Amino acid sequence: MLSTTEPLVSGQKLTPEQFLALPEGDVTYELVDGQAVPKDAPMSPQRFHASLQKRLLWILDAWCQGKGDVYTELAIVLQRQGKEWFPAPDLLYVSFERWPAQHTQDGPCPVAPEWVIEILSPGQSFGAMLQKVADYLDAGVPRVWVVDPQAKSITVFYPDAPPRTFTGSQAIQDEFLPGLKVVPQDVFAQARIP
Repeated sequence: MLSTTEPLVSGQKLTPEQFLALPEGDVTYELVDGQAVPKDAPMSPQRFHASLQKRLLWILDAWCQGKGDVYTELAIVLQRQGKEWFPAPDLLYVSFERWPAQHTQDGPCPVAPEWVIEILSPGQSFGAMLQKVADYLDAGVPRVWVVDPQAKSITVFYPDAPPRTFTGSQAIQDEFLPGLKVVPQDVFAQARIP
């Protein structure tokens, strides 16, 4: 993830090192095919998005104590179609097995996390998010959730099974994430989504 107020030269190919060296600012970018691409173009996240991100962070943080860490908008070093890709999901969970707690170097997550969550922003379609989901799964992320504030749904994507959409009181429980239980209606109610 990169946040910057500096305008980026259109068409300029950046190496991962150049991308990570860019100054921080107000706009968040991801590195895609050598290009710094605004994360939520054309619209920035708004209240519902931010509120959902905060509520999910609290749930995940309580669940992962002693197992790993949860981060918001931390860039991940992945491969996408044979090229380096630095996505910055809204939330990610990475276990201490994959990224040890004693790792003290600052920078992006150097391994594929176990789980990423993307929250649809205003103007962002579910269909447009599907390619990013496929890219995460192809890069070795075993669980991807897409949270849709308008539909009040959470869709869970798996590498070896069809996706499953949860709404209302349907509890999301997954053997891959032992001990976690998320009820969509509770998350959306806590985030005060009408």
